[in-house]
Amino acid sequence: MERRIRWLGIAMVVCFVALFVQLNNIQIVKAHTLATSSSNPRVLALQRNDPRGDILSADGIVLASSVPSTSGYYKYQRVYNPYTSPIFSQIVGFDSIIYGKSGIEAEYDSYLQSHTQPAKSLRDLLRSRTTTGNVTLTISSSLQLVTARAIDATDVNNRAPEAAAVVINVKTGAVEAMYGNPTYDPAPLASPNITTEKYAWAVLNQHPASSPLVSRAFQRGFLPGSTFKTVTSAAVYDHQPALAKLDVPVAQCIPLPQSDKQLCNYKGSAAAPESCGGVLTVTLPASCDTAFATLGMDLGGPALTAEAQSFGFNQNIPIDLPGAGVSKFPTGSAINFNKPTQAYSAFGQQDVVATALQMGLVAAGIANRGVIMTPHVMRDIHDTAGNLLTTYQPKPWITATNPLTAAAVTSLMQAVVSNGTATQVGFPALWNVAAKTGTAETVSVSGQALTNDWMIAFAPANDPRVAVAVAIPNQPASGTGAEVAGPPMKTILGAALAATP
Repeated sequence: MERRIRWLGIAMVVCFVALFVQLNNIQIVKAHTLATSSSNPRVLALQRNDPRGDILSADGIVLASSVPSTSGYYKYQRVYNPYTSPIFSQIVGFDSIIYGKSGIEAEYDSYLQSHTQPAKSLRDLLRSRTTTGNVTLTISSSLQLVTARAIDATDVNNRAPEAAAVVINVKTGAVEAMYGNPTYDPAPLASPNITTEKYAWAVLNQHPASSPLVSRAFQRGFLPGSTFKTVTSAAVYDHQPALAKLDVPVAQCIPLPQSDKQLCNYKGSAAAPESCGGVLTVTLPASCDTAFATLGMDLGGPALTAEAQSFGFNQNIPIDLPGAGVSKFPTGSAINFNKPTQAYSAFGQQDVVATALQMGLVAAGIANRGVIMTPHVMRDIHDTAGNLLTTYQPKPWITATNPLTAAAVTSLMQAVVSNGTATQVGFPALWNVAAKTGTAETVSVSGQALTNDWMIAFAPANDPRVAVAVAIPNQPASGTGAEVAGPPMKTILGAALAATP
């Protein structure tokens, strides 16, 4: 009996110690985490019983705000401007009771939610310091609308269920427009009615692979096709400059080493592939696949991978939005000793994947003498009294290449416009545009070949202000990409030049 009592006493002591440790863990170690957790009902109630700050466009249009709630459990609810929400939803995001926050709502939540500012003087101790931050974006509603309309206009006969465009200030990294199709209305996801939120979420995620909650501009990538030849051209100048003078024989097809297959140029409307070749100053404007496949194999895997990564591939883009997609380029054994992979990767096929944002940054880096500025969508944040809380300070992200290489590739891209694959777009000579078209062959539907149609550009080439990327995937087979991506590029670039000093 005494032995049982002894063991019972020991067990009770162990339980007491465990209880003591857990209480201290909850009340001391994890106290702050639990008190501030978004899952804490008290925190949620405090957040929704106070208004959040506004989100505004660069031209002063209120995109998101808080209004007194007329139903539900909370005093305030989030509302989104119905005139702008479809074109800004993937950037502004949503603030849902059930599904949390996304976009700017999540990225700058600590500023937007009601908070107490630290006291800076004795006077501050005697007055209320509770405030919210109003976030102003770098994106104007007018340029965003032009961009959205230009991209949506490519949706002919539902042939462009996915399309995107990005406009970047090459000197500051400010994103001046960014739009992806399909898009969505965030209002139901911020409804005080739980049933409404759940239904909207279910509809938006009915087909996860095509969900509009995922932006085609900065979160989902596609084969970039010949727009990637700008990176390969930079690799030539950076790693083996002598290859710029290599006169690649004119050919329709070339044999692929380590393979029994041939790599051929685009067939166009004729049965036979196009013939092309020459030195780099000829083959980039003509967008010659066989020539760039040859250059890619001569450069080798390490040089190609190094150049791609210097432009941001295989890295997290540090844009101030959650969930930015990583653009991919083959690395290691996948490309180092694999000549076919080197050949196809050199012109943006096979395993190369890029977002519109990534290719916009490629263009911006070439335009900015080889330096890619950190992309951002927040311009500044003010409190409710109009006092400046923070402003974005432009800073470099990565040095992609050197000024001499950037100048050489710029010259090649100008030739694309003057006598290459972008001549049909009809850019005004006054704009002095440097561009690169692109197509990437994708899967066939019912036997019909499809291509991803691209164009990247910047202007003016002698003193660049803006860079633009347009991506329109899954189109009926195109030779250069200019037929489909050219018209929206011309519209967007013209508006961007007019809006950017």
